[in-house]
Amino acid sequence: MPTDILQQIIATKREELELMRRPKPSLRQALLSSPTGIIAEFKRRSPSKGWIKEEGRASLIPLSYQQNGAAALSILTDKQYFGGHDRFIAEARQSGVTIPILYKNFVIDEMQLYEALLCGASAVLLIAACLSKHECQTLMHKAHQLGLEVLLEMHSEEELEYAELQPDLCGINNRNLGSFITQVENSFRLAERLPKDAVKVSESGISNPHTINELRSVGFRGFLIGETFMREPDPGLALKQFISKI
Repeated sequence: MPTDILQQIIATKREELELMRRPKPSLRQALLSSPTGIIAEFKRRSPSKGWIKEEGRASLIPLSYQQNGAAALSILTDKQYFGGHDRFIAEARQSGVTIPILYKNFVIDEMQLYEALLCGASAVLLIAACLSKHECQTLMHKAHQLGLEVLLEMHSEEELEYAELQPDLCGINNRNLGSFITQVENSFRLAERLPKDAVKVSESGISNPHTINELRSVGFRGFLIGETFMREPDPGLALKQFISKI
């Protein structure tokens, strides 16, 4: 290969890597500055309910969410159980999405953090139920080294001790990951047990705009909503109508 072409290729590669290293939009700051705090989720499938929107396209729906008022996005990347893929985040970015994107998966290894970085995510989800406290701390440290924020998800009183690790955001999952039964009351029950300065996110089971106002009153700043929008013919429009009722 001629040297001048090789140099051109290497120069282009350096530009690509520089783009990858640039700071991603902050999920934490997006929620703190948003009047709604809605993290709209691109979720095609559920283990308990099957396909929600099998034809859903990551090049269309996430951008529509952004255009209709989402503070941030969550994109499922698990293939087998949620019909997701890492490329969905890349497709969303290529379509014009500039707001923060949460890499939503069951992260148990550092390799997945690199995958999140490569596809264009701003933050990763770490789930207390999947990790020991030490494993969680190690992954959080690595994520921060890579420039990724961490949304640490907890579900029970026992898991609240993980909040001591001081993640960027503390999530309360209203869905039991064993039974998949959803109860928004879980967020209200555990909210006061979280550190006062934590950026709190309520996840799953939110289908009523009034619930957003109630959760805000007990300190929540983020609200992850997926199925409520994805089951509608036009998820972006469903988001817009939901926001208008808050």
